[in-house]
Amino acid sequence: MSHQVRVKICGLRDPATARAAAQMGADAIGLVFYGPSPRNVSVAEAQAVLAALPPFVTSVGLFVNADADWLRDLLKVLPLDLLQFHGDESPEYCRSFGKPWIKAVRVKPDTNLIEYAALFHDARGLLVDAFVEGTPGGTGEAFDWSLIPKDLPLPLILSGGLDPVNVSEAVARIAPWAVDVSSGVESARGVKDLNKVAQFIKAARHA
Repeated sequence: MSHQVRVKICGLRDPATARAAAQMGADAIGLVFYGPSPRNVSVAEAQAVLAALPPFVTSVGLFVNADADWLRDLLKVLPLDLLQFHGDESPEYCRSFGKPWIKAVRVKPDTNLIEYAALFHDARGLLVDAFVEGTPGGTGEAFDWSLIPKDLPLPLILSGGLDPVNVSEAVARIAPWAVDVSSGVESARGVKDLNKVAQFIKAARHA
């Protein structure tokens, strides 16, 4: 029995865009807490986005090798639903915050996703993204989907180079639990295009 694919729009920075994405049917919105990213948000910006979200839309915080004490302090003032770890975090680190979490894997030809899933077995899912040297995500690059094993024991979140044009093929071919998009629905780096967001969600759902 096939399920309806879930959609996460990542890298949102303002309340109006976040609310609009939710109204268009986004299941989750992502907030980036990573200084070098053009989508990085301050705590105040993140609080405003969370306050604008309607119920049953998951808020996801994206982190890259964040200092654990800093992250604990952040979680005291920011009620994120889910943590997304995009760096070289260990399973022990990921589970130390008492929150549900997912682990991102940047896929290369020699990446063993079954091993990753075993290592991070208590993650809520594995997010697979393109490997681009020196960039932890949001690159807009796709990767070879045939590298994804069919029998992955964790829910699969497909990311990397997705856009309104190719997402329906991706969903049809991979049947992931969810798809995650950031640069593929932007008019400029870090600026979401709500028309593209609407097209992306519609294409993902009607794959």
